[in-house]
Amino acid sequence: MKRWIGMPFAAVVLTACVTINVYFPAAEAKEAAKEFVEKVISEQPAGNDGGGMALRGPSAEDALQRLGLGRMVVDPLALVGIGQARAQSQPDITIKTPAIQAIQARMEARFDATLRAGFDAGALGFSGDGLVVVRDASKLDLKDRVAINQAVADDNRDRKAVYREIAVANGHPEWESQIRDVFAKQWIASARGGWWYQSGGAWKQK
Repeated sequence: MKRWIGMPFAAVVLTACVTINVYFPAAEAKEAAKEFVEKVISEQPAGNDGGGMALRGPSAEDALQRLGLGRMVVDPLALVGIGQARAQSQPDITIKTPAIQAIQARMEARFDATLRAGFDAGALGFSGDGLVVVRDASKLDLKDRVAINQAVADDNRDRKAVYREIAVANGHPEWESQIRDVFAKQWIASARGGWWYQSGGAWKQK
């Protein structure tokens, strides 16, 4: 008889131990997107981040948090085997993988070499889905149109790749569309005065 008394409790323990609450870290994604976007469209010379976030070395606490050990709190329930098991309860969004940084470097070089002039002229704009659009080709000299169109195509290919890569690098490929939405908003938020962007299907100028 005693053998059966503990069964419901054991079932609860097993259920609690495998319960994982994984959510999309919107705030962390927004910070990562801001860092990425500002580096791409910054007018600072390559290699000079102006002492901003990108150059901040990881602190000991940062390193521990990336390992899931930061700010450890003892859960009394865990002492009897009932852990809350909040996988990535405070997840970080990393954009510091070689693949992501390689894409970022290409986008930064392309923006400085070609795309910035198109945005300044009013020929290009940020779409509502995180891409670049040729909104008014008449703003471009004929001799520049082929190069701009090619740069836009290449940049959009890299944009799609980086949204996918960030989701995969953070262990959640299913977050790709959410990552893309966050970046789409950030491109617009970071747009310089006079640049164009889409909002509600209409073009607006900052």
